[in-house]
Amino acid sequence: MNPILPAPRTSILPLAVLATLAWAASSPAHAQTAAQGMGECAAIAVDTERLACYDRASGRRAGPLSASTPATDPAPVAVPADTPMTASATDTPAQSTVVEAPPASLIDNAWGFDPAASRYTIRVYRPNYLKVANYSDNPNEAPFHVLFDALNNPDAELDSTEAEFQISFKARVWATEDKRFGVWAAYTQQSQWQLYNEELSRPFRETNYQPELMVSYNPDVSFGGFRWASFNLGYNHQSNGRSDPISRSWDRMVAEFGIERGDFALLIRPWLITDDGGDDNPDIGDYMGHGDITAVYKWHGHSFTVMGRGNVNTGKGAGRVTWTSPPLLGPLRGYVDAFSGYGASMIDYNWHQNTLGIGVTLNDVLDRM
Repeated sequence: MNPILPAPRTSILPLAVLATLAWAASSPAHAQTAAQGMGECAAIAVDTERLACYDRASGRRAGPLSASTPATDPAPVAVPADTPMTASATDTPAQSTVVEAPPASLIDNAWGFDPAASRYTIRVYRPNYLKVANYSDNPNEAPFHVLFDALNNPDAELDSTEAEFQISFKARVWATEDKRFGVWAAYTQQSQWQLYNEELSRPFRETNYQPELMVSYNPDVSFGGFRWASFNLGYNHQSNGRSDPISRSWDRMVAEFGIERGDFALLIRPWLITDDGGDDNPDIGDYMGHGDITAVYKWHGHSFTVMGRGNVNTGKGAGRVTWTSPPLLGPLRGYVDAFSGYGASMIDYNWHQNTLGIGVTLNDVLDRM
């Protein structure tokens, strides 16, 4: 019986080498890319990333990390100290207490009663306005008939619509340290201008000059929800600076009580006539009365005023209503003024008329600028 010889075993190493050489010969670019990939992987410092790189270079699919392979924590990111941090959903918001400042006093602002205010200051006083059109239903031509006759133009007439402007400021010349008591000088000038009257060469119909000297005091007394915020006492001269027969003037001692509540203020002004102008206007008190009351209300940038004055014995007097808009162009505001009664100006002290004017203004009666 022939012995059974073992089958010859063929070595697989030459076959593997041949197969590798054949693949390399057929794909030289792939071999070069793999070699380059291996070199790049060796330069990676992080173990897990370097291993993943070798797997990709060799074509091996990466498996999950073993429990023995430590996971590399991401590098911490430096946050600047001044960077605001966002609160997470679990953070408890801090409870902040909002303290509301008391509303600003209209009268304190107007008269500089704030202790931080400047001791010596110049401010607006009465409204500084320009009415581009002021219509009167009854222009007062009576005082000018003599002038028309002198000009050989007895048929001349005043226009029912004219321009009117007023400038007014006050200056504090002395005050105590706490600013509750001060001395003020003031000046107001009002002009009625026949701007649209070409026949009469656009003259100024009337200009009134009103210098004042007064003391102001801040009582700061509360009662019934209101606050007595000011008491002023002063000397007031007003005239039109003309000679007879159209000269008009008077002198008064004027007191003013200022009361306020929030955005509402009430200004009560009684006066004592010390000089009624003699022959110029001896009955001026019959028409202009012995005091006036002005109510001021501010709302969302708007300002409304209502003024009334008169003589209870003669039943003569006047009323005025104004509206001031929020700023329209820089500090300029829209301005509407309606007047009814006697004394729209000094020359008209005994003349009744109704007027309506529209224009712009820098301030109302209690603005601080």
